[in-house]
Amino acid sequence: MNDGEMLKIVVPGSTANLGPGFDSIGLAVSLHLTLEVVRAESWGFIPKTDEVKSIPTDESNLIYQVASKLAGEYGVTLPPCHVFVSSNIPFTRGLGSSAAAIVAAIELANEIGRLRLSQEEKMRIASVYEGHPDNVGASLYGGLVIGSYVKERTHVVHVPHIPIDLIAVIPTYELETKKSRTVLPSEFTRAQAVEASAVGNVLVAALLTQNWSLAGEMMDADLFHQPYRERLVPELKRVRVVAKRSGAFGVALSGAGPTVLCFAERGQGEKVYHALKVAFPYSDVRMLSVEETGSSVYKMALEK
Repeated sequence: MNDGEMLKIVVPGSTANLGPGFDSIGLAVSLHLTLEVVRAESWGFIPKTDEVKSIPTDESNLIYQVASKLAGEYGVTLPPCHVFVSSNIPFTRGLGSSAAAIVAAIELANEIGRLRLSQEEKMRIASVYEGHPDNVGASLYGGLVIGSYVKERTHVVHVPHIPIDLIAVIPTYELETKKSRTVLPSEFTRAQAVEASAVGNVLVAALLTQNWSLAGEMMDADLFHQPYRERLVPELKRVRVVAKRSGAFGVALSGAGPTVLCFAERGQGEKVYHALKVAFPYSDVRMLSVEETGSSVYKMALEK
């Protein structure tokens, strides 16, 4: 990126788990983090929307931390930039705001540090940083991502097109993933692990064969995290009742919560959306869609 250029990086938000797909299934959603980057004398992060108004504006910013660390691993020092940050992804609500920031940081380091990373390399770096592949994978690739992350490798299967409507019920309170993880059991018996992973396997097969009612059934049958997190997110049970009554085929906690995501067949979402708006007047109810485009980078000439 030269002095007369602006770099624009657009990264979608995501939902993860989809019920039993714990730490392994991610779906990109139509919410976005956008960075507009220009060369400057020193680093600065300038928030442009309400969602990001509280972000650190200096080098303590997560995006700088990730980008700088990554560049350093390749022996590169990044030239200072001013980064204008816009987002409509709510913070700490289970819609992948931090994963989007990590992916944006990798794209930033790759572009201004000229690292020439492949998608696979970006995916591995992102999953190592995040600790699992679901949110970052969806932000990087778009669409549906089914991934596994182990010490040696990150594997990802990418399915760009999932023809469904999404409706998010976003409560007013925040829920940090760290806190949401403390209520989960530290171990399962073999029998529990077999049952829980079988439910996750059937969910994937149902999504890929567009057997929506079975997918919804498997979301409800999750044994990995939703039964334990229900007490942290009292909305989950009620959303499930209202959404199913109005035509949704599935309901799941989005990531670690507190957002609850409802899944409807294409064209059925409006009805579910209106029913939830009435039932949850104090929550932010949004009609979303699956974002098929992953993170994108554009170079533009600055206006003189």
